[in-house]
Amino acid sequence: MTATRSNPRGAPRSAPRGASVKRDTRETQITATVALDGTGHYEIATGIGFLDHMLEQLSRHSLIDIEIAGKGDLHIDFHHMTEDCGYVVGEAIATALGDRRGITRYGSAYVPMDETLTRVALDLSNRPYLVWKVEMPTPKLGDMDTELFKEFFQAFAQSAGMTLHVETLYGENTHHIVESCFKGLARSLRQAITIDPRAEKAVPSTKGTLSGSL
Repeated sequence: MTATRSNPRGAPRSAPRGASVKRDTRETQITATVALDGTGHYEIATGIGFLDHMLEQLSRHSLIDIEIAGKGDLHIDFHHMTEDCGYVVGEAIATALGDRRGITRYGSAYVPMDETLTRVALDLSNRPYLVWKVEMPTPKLGDMDTELFKEFFQAFAQSAGMTLHVETLYGENTHHIVESCFKGLARSLRQAITIDPRAEKAVPSTKGTLSGSL
């Protein structure tokens, strides 16, 4: 993948935090652009309708502007596109965060959706880890295998440098369960990327760095 930042190191704190990432393989060709200090504007086209809908939720509820254009081997199945979108969007967010100076770092949310309740907690620690406690009542949503959503979250956590815990406490409707996971991720991410006005020049770690450290 290739990545570029819109706010080079040394830019003033007021400079918008953004990045673009391109992934070009035999399986997928995806370009993603994010603006962390956005309004939740999105333009998303992956070729998978339900994935587009979930990425729109991620943008809208995190207030991160997200643009994604993807093409790939959808004639085989949706696995490569779903997983690679996780990698690309996560990498774009990690690139936009830079050294993570001034961020709140942690975020969490409980998201109810009718009969479903999901809890998400994350740490932008640069130590990728996923805990996924989500049971899907059905194996498919339309043409999409529901097992692929774990693949998205795994790839996203890995490339974003994020410790991510997702747990659906209860729920019956598969659509509601998946959507509450994405909305919970969005709301938690919105907290974690916010600049802390009391520590905007400090890296939020006693190590003084968030390069895979405590």
